[in-house]
Amino acid sequence: MPARRPNILIILADDLGYSDIGCFGAEIRTPVLDDLAGRGVRLTQFYNCARCCPTRAALMTGVHPHRAGVGAMVSDQGRPGYRGFIRPDLPTVAERLRAAGYATWMSGKWHCGGDYKVDQPDQWRVAGDATHPVPTQRGFDRFYGILSGAGSYFDPNTLMDQDRFVLPAELPADYYLTDELGRRAAGFIRETAATGQPFFGYLAFTAPHWPLHAPEADIAPYRGHYRQGWDALRTDRLRRLVAAGLLPANQALSERDPAAPAWETVANPDWQAELMAVYAAQITAMDRAIGVVADALRQTGQFDNTLVVFLSDNGGCAEFLRENGPPGRWPEHYSGVTKTGTRRVVGNSRSRRPGPAETFMSYELPWANASNTPFRKFKAWTHEGGIRTPFLACWPAGLPAGAIRHTPGHVVDLVATACALAGAARDDLDGVNLLPVFRGETTEVARAEPLCWEHFGHAAIRDGHWKLVRAGQQQPWELYDLATDRIEQRDRAAELPEVVERLQAAWQTWADRCGVLPLPINAQ
Repeated sequence: MPARRPNILIILADDLGYSDIGCFGAEIRTPVLDDLAGRGVRLTQFYNCARCCPTRAALMTGVHPHRAGVGAMVSDQGRPGYRGFIRPDLPTVAERLRAAGYATWMSGKWHCGGDYKVDQPDQWRVAGDATHPVPTQRGFDRFYGILSGAGSYFDPNTLMDQDRFVLPAELPADYYLTDELGRRAAGFIRETAATGQPFFGYLAFTAPHWPLHAPEADIAPYRGHYRQGWDALRTDRLRRLVAAGLLPANQALSERDPAAPAWETVANPDWQAELMAVYAAQITAMDRAIGVVADALRQTGQFDNTLVVFLSDNGGCAEFLRENGPPGRWPEHYSGVTKTGTRRVVGNSRSRRPGPAETFMSYELPWANASNTPFRKFKAWTHEGGIRTPFLACWPAGLPAGAIRHTPGHVVDLVATACALAGAARDDLDGVNLLPVFRGETTEVARAEPLCWEHFGHAAIRDGHWKLVRAGQQQPWELYDLATDRIEQRDRAAELPEVVERLQAAWQTWADRCGVLPLPINAQ
């Protein structure tokens, strides 16, 4: 173990599926992440909170999202678990580590500090008030990034540099958010290196969340590659996951989602393949930005004594950006003009090619199904496809290289782990210290309660190898034995009612403790 406390860097991808990076079975080129995985530890059963803002709130506080105040989205629903911003009386990991002597910085997407109408800049001025805290008010010395949940990669809204808004018109012609987030993080690393302090850094990409935006040079290598289709892609990814030792040799593939057609029946395969090509380009661009950060660590002599953690905030996203969609949704929210004056067209128009700034598209459900190989369901669900994330931890001075661990972990554990490393206060946390798991000292962790989830009525509890899950508040509970059925195909609820009853009671105890409410929240 090094004598000096390590730097801690958490890197969060946005809407990245379980099999979307090379070291977790993808064909997508991610050489930097693959290198970090080879130098560190991969966890095969790591969980998030099913959606962007709940995961971010849990990651920032070390408690479950309802306890943090962000049980749903970032709109304020007037109930303690659903205010849409992190509780002011709850310390963030940045505040805990800063009190322990760490310099703190953030580059990226905040999305746990209240709601913003991204098409109405005058309303952004609420940033920094009691219900719209910004990162510099929650423990971060330095901040560059966006406050809202999504937007253009070429001219993003709600972009801030420290405490000042940066309007799209101020951005250079070649601006691309993913690249800039990496550059800013590298700059913060160099700044803090001069102080002699250890740092806590949080690099929260918007990639590969919609819209499908990427430079042409990043898209070109993937153009035509996905003409094989999503069915073949799922099979190929499962094969690589098994070959890497991340899944057992007998692992089956979940059935294609019922809403996804067989590839050979698709009427517009070239356009569909182009969607996935841009999505892959976004991930490769993110990997390149992480490489800029890794280079800064090496150039300042800090690489070996920095714990770098990488994960995703939820599973692959099946959201479809419909042209002329329902009022108050995609077109009204994100339409307008680019910084060059070109009209932005929102929606998955088959007459347009995805990627440029004047488009605003998503990659659609069938590709998301492939992103989450081998699991089923998507972002916002609490089935494995919605909550299981690729996870790696690299710390050359403190962790073994090339290791794979199968012990379940959860995003709330990262604050407890960071505080243990930093010697910071660990009071009132829901998570546990995972360092013994990372090091291979144990395969079991002692938790005060089973792992639990709830998001818009989707709910789950995992206790050992048993998982109880439901696909909505009015839907029946399903029971799966994850030791033999990781893809949740064989529902055991009818044959094991006593297990269902026990887990349902334990989930309700957790829900009551955390302030989970039945829908609709605003009627409570």
